[in-house]
This record gives sequence, C-alpha cells and structure tokens, in this order.
Amino acid sequence: MEYDRRTLLSVIAAGAALPGCARAQPVSAGWPDFAARFLAPDGRVIDTGNGNISHSEGQGYGLLFAEAAGDRVAFDRIWNWTRQTLARSDVNLFVWRYDPTVPQPMSDPNNATDGDMLIAWALLRAASRWGDADYAEQSGRIRAAVLARLVRPFGGRTLLLPGLQGFAASDHITINPSYYVWPALDAFVAADAGSWRTLIADGERLMKDMRFGSFGLPTDWVDVAVKGALAPAAGRPPRFGFDAIRVPLYLIWSGRTNALGPYRRYWKSYVQQKRLIPAWIDVTDGKVAPYALSPGGASVAHLVVDGYFVRAGGDYYSTALADLAALAARRQWAA
Repeated sequence: MEYDRRTLLSVIAAGAALPGCARAQPVSAGWPDFAARFLAPDGRVIDTGNGNISHSEGQGYGLLFAEAAGDRVAFDRIWNWTRQTLARSDVNLFVWRYDPTVPQPMSDPNNATDGDMLIAWALLRAASRWGDADYAEQSGRIRAAVLARLVRPFGGRTLLLPGLQGFAASDHITINPSYYVWPALDAFVAADAGSWRTLIADGERLMKDMRFGSFGLPTDWVDVAVKGALAPAAGRPPRFGFDAIRVPLYLIWSGRTNALGPYRRYWKSYVQQKRLIPAWIDVTDGKVAPYALSPGGASVAHLVVDGYFVRAGGDYYSTALADLAALAARRQWAA
C-alpha cells in the first residue's frame, strides 16, 4: 500500500469551537496541564475517567508527552514507576492494569500490546533526544519481546495479538485495530533492520479489509477467521467507538492519509454542520450513541475531516486523545 507522506496538516486556530476546547497551541503547552492533572509524584499516570487506575497505555502516553516536551525529569519518573511496578518478570512486557484500590493491584498479569509498543517507542525517542544508551537497550528488549511473543501468522495474515492470553482460539484470533500504532511501527522497522516489515504490510492490508457497515469503518475489536475472513468480534459490541477512534489518528500521524476516506465520510457532516458527534456508531444497524464523543475525540474528528487541531479538555482519555492529535498534526517526529 502506497501512502502520502506530505505534510498536509498544520496547527492553526480553529474556525469552529468544540465543547471544552481552546485555540490551538504547541503540544508543549499541553504537557504542563496533562502532568498537573494526571501525573502522580511517583510517576504513575492516573486514568481519572476509569476509577483512577493506571495502565501501560497511560504510562506510554505519559512518556511520549514528556519526551515531546523535552521534560527528562518527568520522563524518568514515569519510566522508573513503570518498570518498577508494571514490568513482568518472565518476559520484557508490562502488566496492563494497576488498581491501587484493591489488595492485589495487578491481579491480572496479562499485557496490552499497544501499551508495550508505546513504551518502547517513547524509549527509542528518548534515546535519540538525550543520547542515552540505556533507553535504547530497554526499548530493544521490549520490541524483541513483542516480535517474538505477539506477532503471529494466522489465516494467511501476519497479526498483532492484543495480549499474551485470551485472544487466540483454534478457529479465530481477535485483534484490536487501534493497537497498530503506525508511527511506532515505522520507527521500529527503521531501528530493527526491517524486522517489522511483514507485520506492517499485512496490517496495511487489514486497514483496507476491515471496513464494516455503510461507512466502511473498523470496529473496536475484530475477529480474523482461519481462512482470513474478517468480522466484528463475537461477544463484543460491533462499534466504531472508544478504541477504534485511534485508528485514523495513528494513520494521520504516520502519513497514511490515503486510508482516511471512511473516517472523513462518517464525520464530515457532523464537523461541517457543527453538530455534536456521537461517541460510537454500531456498524451493523447504524445506530449511534445517545451521548457525544469526548472533546478529545472530537479533536481527532476535526483533524481527520479538515486538517486543523483544537486543544480539548476532559478526563484522562479525552485529554490524551487531544494531545496525541496535537502531535499527529505537527508530525514533529515523523518516522
């Protein structure tokens, strides 16, 4: 799949306001706010919209934001808490969830592959920015573990497992399209002499093939059958929603703008008519959520439809989406 790597997007003042949004600012302007609201003194990133838990995804986002802002003190705090608390002892991956309110905060030892990849990518970026060989070594160990344990051929495709346990059956594998963090994968293939190339090529094919419903959107979770057929994951809501909104975000960030058509078509009327965007759409019947997409999610939609970014507030995930959209808009660390 060929994709357009031209810089199509710029950070400009918004022509239309979104709820909870302000004029566009450099991404570094968002980091002090994110750190003040969601970063604990020990380096734990707190998910305020989910019972104040922490997870490997949030730690990865915190590392990316701190590196982008050039804040090495905060970066090291986040990294030290992450490796001291979430690192598994059996493989160079991380426990996906930490709940400080229960006696065993990490009762589920499974990993989340996107969190592992975000952490590895942030470490790779930090190694380049600050010339620290230890960051590079730690990133390499995580990347090697993902390649060895979480990349699997199945159904004529090379797939990225969402975690070590719970996603592979004899007749299908369940994947999460938003776990394909495209700018990270592009950085990894450059760092590892092409080792990720097959996963990337097959992942790009997946982006073309998993288009469901009248708008041709992916669902948050997708089943891949033995013969390679794709369908919304059984037992999960068939929605383009909370997870899948990151798919177009990562496509923009990596320059794969030729794949954005379905997302633009879906969001176009909402954005142009300045209507609130539903939080999700059911791809099987077209029903939409009775409540609006978060301000951060709306920032992603605006970026996809007409190429501008407005900073948004909200809880942890909403703010993280907005700050990721700021980085994607600037393309400041394009692979």
